[in-house]
Amino acid sequence: MADSNIVIEAQGLQKTYRDFWGRPKAKAVAGIDFTIRQGEVIGFLGPNGSGKSTTIKMILGLLYPSSGRLRVMDRNPSNVEIKKRIGYLPEETYLYKYLTAEETLDFFGSLFNLPKSVRKKRTKELLDMVGLSHAAHRPVGEFSKGMARRIGLAQALINNPDLIILDEPTSGLDPIGTKQVKDVIRLLAENKKTVILCSHLLGDVEDVCDTVMIMYGGAIRARGGLKELLEVQERTRIDAPALSKQQLERIITILNEAGGASDVKVGTPTRNLEEFFMEVVNQARRETKEISGATNEGAIAAYLVGDAAKAAGQQRLEELVRPEQHQETLDAIAAEKVKSAEPVPDVAKLSHLNEDAPAAPAATDADSAPAPKKMVISEDEKAAKNKAIQDLLKKKK
Repeated sequence: MADSNIVIEAQGLQKTYRDFWGRPKAKAVAGIDFTIRQGEVIGFLGPNGSGKSTTIKMILGLLYPSSGRLRVMDRNPSNVEIKKRIGYLPEETYLYKYLTAEETLDFFGSLFNLPKSVRKKRTKELLDMVGLSHAAHRPVGEFSKGMARRIGLAQALINNPDLIILDEPTSGLDPIGTKQVKDVIRLLAENKKTVILCSHLLGDVEDVCDTVMIMYGGAIRARGGLKELLEVQERTRIDAPALSKQQLERIITILNEAGGASDVKVGTPTRNLEEFFMEVVNQARRETKEISGATNEGAIAAYLVGDAAKAAGQQRLEELVRPEQHQETLDAIAAEKVKSAEPVPDVAKLSHLNEDAPAAPAATDADSAPAPKKMVISEDEKAAKNKAIQDLLKKKK
């Protein structure tokens, strides 16, 4: 009996490209074995020409294996019913540039025979999720590369797939959009969807993947959980609150004596650049609300997750664009701005300076709005009044 949790299974998978005469030209995939299970986020890594793209095309049923066995959801990858359960974002975003964002998603939804009402609902949710609701009626040919990648991600999810293959999904995205895509990937995995992430940005892979598979020369050179593969058993790291110089010297002495080594290093921990970038941008977002590009405030599309996960996902995305942990810092900055603002002169205290000015004549029936009588002030009076105003402003400061 087949294991229902296995999404992809390959045994001895090979792909050899041949020339016009049928002679072997290049062995792109040289007999690999691997298994990918439901809910797993796997990083599919390797340099250019290592066989990644060929393997992905065989999983999608776009290429036939030369030999070996490949099953996707316990069926042949060329099976049309299986293709309906797969979402794919290619490395290059190929879209019809004259269609609007809304029309693009409706078109891809129609390819899966989704009812019109379902397409309309999902299109709205996906555009909100990728931050392009305000650009729903703009032709995608006018989009930047980052905005086009967002639409590409949305089309890959329009059919609510069980298997999602993302090839360089964060290419062209700003750091905020990159973090949002990573959060969406985590939420999809929590809802038992399988994600294959192909990327040369190893930091993104490290952030979201459970396991990685590294290919080179058509063969799998390493596979396993990230924690196990990256853990350095020969070193120990200690994280502690800020210590005095005397405490540090004492601890270093103890560690050196216990370990018999003299290479103990002590430093101050730092936050990563992504955290600092998010803090700066969120502060700026509070001050500037109108932008012309993509936004990053959409919720995860409801149909992709359950009700409980939807609430958790919404909270996570809200933390992304409105992190509460920075609120105290922002309040302190606002208070400092108010404290350092320029003083405003007290008009009431200056009103007596004009007590000697003649009153304007009252309005009459013939002329309901007469022009006020022009005041005649000598140069000595002007100098005295200016001096009095300056003295009051200095006292106010």
